[in-house]
Amino acid sequence: MAQLLIVYHSRTGGARQMALAAAAGAHDEAETILKTADQTMPEDLLGADGYIFCAPENLAAISGLMKEFFDRCYYPVLGKIEGRPYAQMICAGSDGENAARQTARIATGWRLKEVQPPLIVCTHAQTPEAILAAKTIPQNELDRCRDVGAALGAGLSLGVF
Repeated sequence: MAQLLIVYHSRTGGARQMALAAAAGAHDEAETILKTADQTMPEDLLGADGYIFCAPENLAAISGLMKEFFDRCYYPVLGKIEGRPYAQMICAGSDGENAARQTARIATGWRLKEVQPPLIVCTHAQTPEAILAAKTIPQNELDRCRDVGAALGAGLSLGVF
């Protein structure tokens, strides 16, 4: 069975909810491994057939812990995961576009194959209180995250990527 690795970081719960929804969607389609960015190692990337990267936008960039995951794992897997499919999900307070570009550039360096455009869920948190508050992602957005997981899992299972 194909293996899908979902790597996420979440400070206020939004990206975690998104990653869990994607994992639920992929569960019946592929062996699904859900790991936090700080617990994901190069071996996890090497063992997976495809990836979903899910992170919050912090100050118009991916969160520091997600960036640290990419920094720590980048060179140990460089040249060893080329051509594998990936998708990404961003939990944003504003537009999330820069965080998505940042992840896409890293994935391009790894020569991964983007199999769908980034899914950006905007919480519209703009005050210090709203930014720091625990997030609740609306069901319709979680359904979209579930669809990302189901599509990537099915694609891996059917060998279409």
